[in-house]
Amino acid sequence: MGRLRKEMTEAMKLRGFAPRTQQSYLAAVAALAKYYGTPPDQLDFEKIKSYLLYLTDERALSWSTCNVAVAAFRFFYTEVVGWEKISLPIPPRKKPKTLPVLLSREELERLFACAGSPKHRVLLLTTYAAGLRVSEVVNLKPADIDSHRLMIRVEQAKGAKDRYTILSPRLLSELRHYWRMYRPVFWLFPSSRDPQRKIGRSGAQKIYYEAKRRAGITRGHGIHTLRHCFATHLLEAGLDLRTIQSLLGHTSVTTTMRYLQVRSQQLEAKQDLLDLLSPIPLQPPQ
Repeated sequence: MGRLRKEMTEAMKLRGFAPRTQQSYLAAVAALAKYYGTPPDQLDFEKIKSYLLYLTDERALSWSTCNVAVAAFRFFYTEVVGWEKISLPIPPRKKPKTLPVLLSREELERLFACAGSPKHRVLLLTTYAAGLRVSEVVNLKPADIDSHRLMIRVEQAKGAKDRYTILSPRLLSELRHYWRMYRPVFWLFPSSRDPQRKIGRSGAQKIYYEAKRRAGITRGHGIHTLRHCFATHLLEAGLDLRTIQSLLGHTSVTTTMRYLQVRSQQLEAKQDLLDLLSPIPLQPPQ
């Protein structure tokens, strides 16, 4: 698939596709070719349809994974191979409507306390208290922390958009203590193997899962759970939807509105999110 891969990559770059989208599309088409043992441009619609049925029925892959494959095939065959768009009438699957699973405040306290090191603890605290995606927290630089305005700059986030989110006084104090201990230079959370490189998304996920295991927490999914908690807790504290939408970087307020369905009515006043948790003693690095 050498020539086809090159042509597909160039076509995606010309259309401004994000690097992760390019990787996902290429992987989907490569998997299709491997399944049949045939170059993908030699397959017909019936074989593509059969492969999609295999993904959904036999492998029981998630809606999002199957939908990426559908989008990748539609792009490849119409934009690279040159099929007429109507020749590939594969509708996108309907995404199931699910509500985020949240951690209680007591579980959050345990999670942060059970982090493997002060660095890991501050990474988790920052993800929660600033409402960051995992890709955003690993891309933070020390220069993104605006201590004077109490803001965190999130650079080129999802949708290639910059935004600002909140920096609470307590988180600022935690970050300052962390900086004095580790002295990060370019990346706020550098790789433990190479200080010149940032920690990877999978590395951040492992930090979360390990802290979750130590804390004995079985509910919820990956580190994105902390972003869900951020949005819901701000909503419960009385912050308006439009402001939360801006802090999260959602394009549509409809995306933010789903947190209305999971909030509780326990909080009546706006408070610093981290101040809702019990103070956790700082520990020296191991």
